Order: sequence, then structure tokens, then C-alpha cells
Amino acid sequence: MTTLVFGHKSPDTDSTGSPLIWEWFLSHTGMDAKAALLGTPNTEAAFVAKRWKFDLPDIIEDVEDDQSCVIVDTNNPAELPANINNADVLAIIDHHKLAGGLETKNPINITIRPLACTATIMHQMMGEHADHMPEGIKGLMLSCILSDTLAFRSPTTTAMDKDLGEALAKDLGIKIADYADEMFAAKSDISAFSDAELLRMDSKEYSVEGKKFRVSVLETTSPKVVLDRKSSLMDTMPIVANEDGVDQVLLFVVDIIKEEATMLIPNDFTKTVAEKSFDAKVEGDSVVLPGVMSRKKQIIPALKV
Repeated sequence: MTTLVFGHKSPDTDSTGSPLIWEWFLSHTGMDAKAALLGTPNTEAAFVAKRWKFDLPDIIEDVEDDQSCVIVDTNNPAELPANINNADVLAIIDHHKLAGGLETKNPINITIRPLACTATIMHQMMGEHADHMPEGIKGLMLSCILSDTLAFRSPTTTAMDKDLGEALAKDLGIKIADYADEMFAAKSDISAFSDAELLRMDSKEYSVEGKKFRVSVLETTSPKVVLDRKSSLMDTMPIVANEDGVDQVLLFVVDIIKEEATMLIPNDFTKTVAEKSFDAKVEGDSVVLPGVMSRKKQIIPALKV
């Protein structure tokens, strides 16, 4: 049976590139493997795949009973296919906190390390096989690292991520600043997306003190393009929350250049969340949070209701 490799729903660059990287590694070491996606990737991920000459993996809605699979870039059941507990999960490779709730048919290999990027972990796991990576796989790995670290600006960045990213860029003959600008420009192009699509584009579901949130982050070098749609985005937030079965959508627009986030405040509940979580004084329908760039390290752990 072919082993499917996939990341989380609403796939970003790491959840698009890492399945392709691990498909190559498993195939290189003799396993029949195929990358898959759990949704349409964002514009940056699509740019990266095209740049390194990869077709985007097929999108799957669910997995069948006993489907052999490897989960990457998440371990949260809310971000995985509905039937995941009936699949045959062989391994998990991730860099997020342990969410719990997954059940497996057999003991499995779990690798969760406190690094900024799943692709960095994969490089470590490959050992000497990493020396055989073709150019395209190296390009995907570099792209995943630059995306997840925001070109080393994010507080999640570790020395291992940075050292590997710089080594890959040197090997590929790429200037990191120039390539990162291309990636972030692609990510900032949101013109083709509806408000609901934007709210779900890079989002994760989390429960905090009995409240369920869809925590959405839009990383951009052009925050004004997003904030010009502030009114309609706020009108759409309760619709998306109702459709997705959560209490509230929280939206953070991350300015990659200024290294700050703007949180939209559509109601008194989100105002309370912002003030309790970030020690912020909210006046109006948005609040700027200086230095906040990482959902994983700075937003999720801080949330209070």
C-alpha cells in the first residue's frame, strides 16, 4: 500500500513542502510514498512549488480505514482528516506542542522537536541521506524554513533552523533576502480570496478555558491591503465561527517588516481577550501588538478569556 504523507488543513508552505520532502526521502529509502494535501495551499506555498518545479500534491478529503500514512507539521486531530484514528498512522513529525486525542493501531515513531520548522527536523532525521537531496528538495526545505521563521525574524527561530537555511541557500546559490522577498510578496497577494477564505487560509482551532477559537494569522509585507478589508472581515467573522462550530474567530495581521501584529476587535468578547492576553489597551476596532509575530510561541500560549 502507498503511504500517504500529509500535514494540516489550510496548508501553508511547511505543510505543503514537508510532505513532498518526506515523499522523496521515503521513496529514496525504498518505501512507496505519496504526498497529499488537506486543502488548497496558500499563495506562498503555490509559488514555492512552482519555483522548484513540483506539481502540487492531490487534495484529499479524508483517509480510508487502515490507510498507511505519515503525519507532518501537526499532531492536532482538529487539523487532520475525520477518520484519522481509523487509519494506520506510521509516524508523526512535528514542531508543535502535543495536542493529544490521536489514537493509533500500533506503536509508532513520534518525533516532535522544539524547532521552527518541520523541514529542519526532517533534515536531522535523514542523516547521511540528506547528502543525496536533489536541488528541488533542497529548495523546498529552504522555503519551508524561511516561511516558518519569517526569514529568521520570528522568535521561534533556532540556531539549527538558521544554520541549515543559510547552508542550503549557499549550496543553491540563492540570496536569502531576495528569495524571501519573492516568497512574502506571493503570500501578500490576497486579491483572489474571499473574506471567509482569508479567515480560514492560515488558521488553527484551539480551546482556551472552555472557549473554542479559530485563530487566524495573515503574514504579509503589505498589511494595508488586508486592513483595507477590515470592515467586511469583521462582518464575516461570526459567519465563519458559526459555520465552523467555534465561539470566535481571532484574526491577527502580522506585518513582517515592522515585526508587529494587528488584532481585529469586532466585539466586546475579542476586546476582553486582547486586553487579558496581551496586556493591551484597546480603543476602536483593532489593536497593534508590537513584537508579536508567532501564533505558536506568542499568541496561543498567551490567550485568556
